[in-house]
Amino acid sequence: MQFGHVNDSLEAINFSLPPDTTGTKRTLATANQDGDLKVFVGAAKWGEKGWIGKIYPEKTPDKALLPIYSKNFNTVEFGPTFYTIYTADQLFKWVQQVAEVPDFKFCPKFPQHITHIRKLANAEEQTAKFYQSLTAFGDHLGPLLLQLGENFSPKSFPQLKAYLEALPASIKVGVELRHKDWFGNLSNRKDLFELLRKLHIGTVISDTAGRRDCVHMELTTNEAIIRFVGNDLAPSDYTRMDEWVERLKAWKGIGLKTIWFFMHQNNEKFVPEACDYFIKRLNHALGSTISGPRFV
Repeated sequence: MQFGHVNDSLEAINFSLPPDTTGTKRTLATANQDGDLKVFVGAAKWGEKGWIGKIYPEKTPDKALLPIYSKNFNTVEFGPTFYTIYTADQLFKWVQQVAEVPDFKFCPKFPQHITHIRKLANAEEQTAKFYQSLTAFGDHLGPLLLQLGENFSPKSFPQLKAYLEALPASIKVGVELRHKDWFGNLSNRKDLFELLRKLHIGTVISDTAGRRDCVHMELTTNEAIIRFVGNDLAPSDYTRMDEWVERLKAWKGIGLKTIWFFMHQNNEKFVPEACDYFIKRLNHALGSTISGPRFV
């Protein structure tokens, strides 16, 4: 993932996670405490050729990759919907491939035609088609990922508010914002996260080297959605993952109910190793039993 990529020395970057915000503490303290913690860890895609010989046997055909992926990870950022608005029948062809893993979850991205081209304005028809297509996922549907570009600034707050208020409440959504003024201006930040809490819409926390402001640590629901971007298994990757494990353990103790952790690396071939490390540490700390990647 190129967002937040740096070419400079990683040693100069402060990767420490910021402290919990008052809003996050309040959100978790008032969360429904019933039920066990659910943990989902996955990647941004399943078709990475660099995983051949790692989690995919040699000469695995493309059509067999998703079924194998779903037995190594229990979720995936579903990128195809970012580029095209599919019909339910078209999406069901992918859903059928994970039929043997009933707990596997797809987390579809909102189409770029809605988020980046129309910037949420006059997108009712496209949104309706997108939501109609989601029926294909059935119980395999995780939260939707609404990712807005770096040029979507707080000046567009009225469009964001109107768009989110019109979304069906029956499907969970996580919002990722990238323009610096959402985080650097306290008034903008307050308006944004108060809106999301009011609508019970989640946030996406992006932990990437070059944009530490996007590690905002604001939870607006009792679910944490984290997009972690490592630097090809640099030493800092491991200390960063360790710190996330400790923070998620602390959040579990005060009301967190679901973790969605999506692993990225500058070179995606390193994702299985990073996930293997993170899942083992997380299971040890939380007492969870998430299966990690099985190397061939």
